[in-house]
Formats: sequence, C-alpha cells, structure tokens
Amino acid sequence: MILPSPSAPGAPLPTRTERLDALPLTRQHRRLLLGSGAGWALDAMDVGLISYVVAALTVQWSLSPAEASWIVSAGFIGMAIGAGVGGLLADRVGRRTVFALTLLLFGVATGFAALAWSVASLVALRVFIGLGLGAELPVASTLVSEFAPPRIRGRIIVILEAFWAVGWSLAAVIGYLIVPASDSGWRYALLIGALPAIFAAVVRFRLPESVRFLESRGRFAEAEATVRSFERSAARGAQTQEAAAASTADPIGTVGASGGLTSAAARPLPTRTAAQRITALWARPHRRTTSALWLVWFCINFAYYGAFIWIPSLLVAAGFDLVRSFGYTLVITLAQLPGYAVSAWLIEAWGRRPTLAAFLAGSAVSAALFGTATDPGLIITYGMLLSFFNLGAWGALYAVTPELYPTDLRATGAGGAAGFGRVASIVAPLLVPLLREWGGTTLLFTIFAAFFAAAMLGSLALAERRGMALEHE
Repeated sequence: MILPSPSAPGAPLPTRTERLDALPLTRQHRRLLLGSGAGWALDAMDVGLISYVVAALTVQWSLSPAEASWIVSAGFIGMAIGAGVGGLLADRVGRRTVFALTLLLFGVATGFAALAWSVASLVALRVFIGLGLGAELPVASTLVSEFAPPRIRGRIIVILEAFWAVGWSLAAVIGYLIVPASDSGWRYALLIGALPAIFAAVVRFRLPESVRFLESRGRFAEAEATVRSFERSAARGAQTQEAAAASTADPIGTVGASGGLTSAAARPLPTRTAAQRITALWARPHRRTTSALWLVWFCINFAYYGAFIWIPSLLVAAGFDLVRSFGYTLVITLAQLPGYAVSAWLIEAWGRRPTLAAFLAGSAVSAALFGTATDPGLIITYGMLLSFFNLGAWGALYAVTPELYPTDLRATGAGGAAGFGRVASIVAPLLVPLLREWGGTTLLFTIFAAFFAAAMLGSLALAERRGMALEHE
C-alpha cells in the first residue's frame, strides 16, 4: 500500500481526515482496536458475571425474585445514566479521557462489590458499576469508528463488539469454575472483575485521541501529530518512506521539521452546550434517525438483557442444578463468536441495514423457539441460535450508530441511544419474574421475540452508510 503523495501545485490539500481515511489498516489501528476491545471485554465480563452471582446468592442469601431483580437492574440504572452523560462528556472533553475514567470507575466499584454485606449494599455498588460501564461502550465505539478506514469501518466496529463475546465467555468460565466452588466464589468472581481499574491507567496514556474531535476543538497540532503517527505506521507496514511535502504557507502550522503531508485548514466547530446537543438530536435533519435508533436500542436491550441475564437462573428454576445450568450457559455463550464473525463479513459485503435487520429477524425466531424448548438438546441448540443472531445484531448496531451523526454530535447521539436502551435493560430483569409467573418461559420468550421483531422494523428506517466517510458537520 503506497501512501498518498502530496497534492500537485494548485490542487486542494487533503484534510487530515481524508489522509486518515486513505490509509490501510495499520499497526496503530490494531493497537487502538486491541486497547479498546480489551476494555470492552472486561465490561462484558462484569455484566455477565452478575447473572452467575445472582444465581448463587439466590441460594446463599435466600433472595426473593424481587431482590434478585433489583441486584440485576441496579447496574442498568447506572448504565442508563452513564451512557447519556458519557456521550455528552466525550463530545465536550474528548473520547479517550472519558473512556479511561469510566473504566476506572466501574473497575473500582466492582472490587468494592466483592465486599458487599447485604442486598442493599450490593444494589448501591451495582449502580456505580453501571455508571462507568454505560458510559464506556458508546464512547469506545465512537473513538474507534473515527479512526477506522471507511471501506472496513463497519467490520472493525463489529470486531470491537466481538470482544463482548470474549468477556461474556470469560464470565461464563468464571461462573462455571469459581462461583459454585465455595460460598465465597461470587466474591472472588467480582474481584476478578475489578481488573479494569488497572487497565484504565494503560488506556489513558496509550490510546490516541480522536483526530476529528481534536480538530473540532481547534487543537490542530495534536491532530496533526496523531495523523502522522498513523501515516508512519502505514509507511513501516508497507516498507515505504513517508512522503515529504514542503509548504511555506501552512495556515495552521502543520508541517514541522520532520516533514510529512500537509492538510487543508480545518474549521473548528462551534462549541454547543449539553442542552443544545440534546436538542439537535431531535431537530432536523436528525429527528427521524434518532427516533428509529432509539427504538432499535430500546427493543434489543429489553430482549437481550431480559433473556441472557436470567438464563442461568431460569435453568436452575427448571430443575437443573447450579453446575449443569452454568455449563449449558457456557456452551450457549460460545455461539456468540461465530455470530460476530458472520456479521463482520456481511456488514461490508451486504451493508449495515440489511445485516442488522436479518440478525434481528433471526433473533426473533430463535427466542420464540427457545421459549418452547424443554429437552436439554433443544435448550442448547435454540440457545446457541439466539446467541448467534443476537450478538451479530449487536455488532451491526454498534457499527451503524456512530456513523449516523456528525462529529460534534457523534458521541452524544451514540450515548443518548444507548442510554435510552438501558432503560429497557432496567425494566426487563424486573419484569422477568412476573412474566414467568403469569405465563411461564414460553410467554416470556414470546415477548422477547416480539421486541426483536420491533427492533428489526426500526432498523429499516436507518440510513445506509457503508463505505462513506464520517460527516464532520
């Protein structure tokens, strides 16, 4: 891959974002993906662990269904708040800073949760865990999407989301091996979930800040340095020399002693208040996008968290012992990985909207089938199908969401949709015991299937932006 050469005399200079978009996938991209993905996996591990913790505490602490539901939903209350606030902060102070702080918050809170002495203390700590977790996910996807080359941006974001399956699988392994091992097994599991506190320090200093964000704030020297680091990485990977350009009239001083490509002058974006950014999401031309996106996020959160958080407990309630229930859940969870792989391929070969809609349709059918299963073989088969389709849909949704908004609304838009979706993840675990009491597992998963179907319809109203550059304003 040869780097773009300097513009010919009189030709328009490329912008920094155009220079980034023209690059191949470099070592810097992979480092950003791995760093963000590791945080994503640790997030998933924390969320996944609570289902095993609740199943164990239901026996140890003789929890009522309402108490168990509140332990689960408390984390999602925090996530709903954190997603909205985190998106607003990321558009104000930067993606990388918010990413690191959120990792630190939920990592420390998870460590303290291992010391919980009562239902009330665990519920309170779960709220703080959720604050960090809810803010981190949309911010991380926004950061990675603003660096990824347009031709493979969707695939990169699905791969980022695939780290969720890694974390959830780790949670399943910990739940299977550690939680049932002793009465303190759930405490040891939560201590392992505190690892993000250590990882946060690495993230803060090793990952780059978004070039688009830096330019929107007039921080051109930092933006130029970041672009050059990616160009040097591409040059090393292609065994070429970085193109040199001389400019005596660089309007923003982007060419220094080290040489390098120059960029057209970027225009800083007006700084909007939080209220103005929220209002802009519901004004033209973003109103329809925001409405459809919030519907998809709400419905997929309701069905996903209602089902997967409760699967271990539902299997125990169906008569399977704790270890066997956790073993089934581990097998079901592993089906997430091929779901992400297929989604990552289709999202560039087929497009964002059809991929998202197809995986949501598959989720609806799988949920309906799972609700009718009683035989262990069918439980595992339909559970794996649900895992495959649902997590493939999640990957596509995280890929499409940041693409729908301009730079100064991107994190706010992603965080707002995620935050509204978390409202459903609060409600769903609280309703699961009631719905199961009224109509059993069949009614419960029929309702989940209906929510997946509604999300599919909402996805059809989203814009298709495969291969297109991200909008600046």
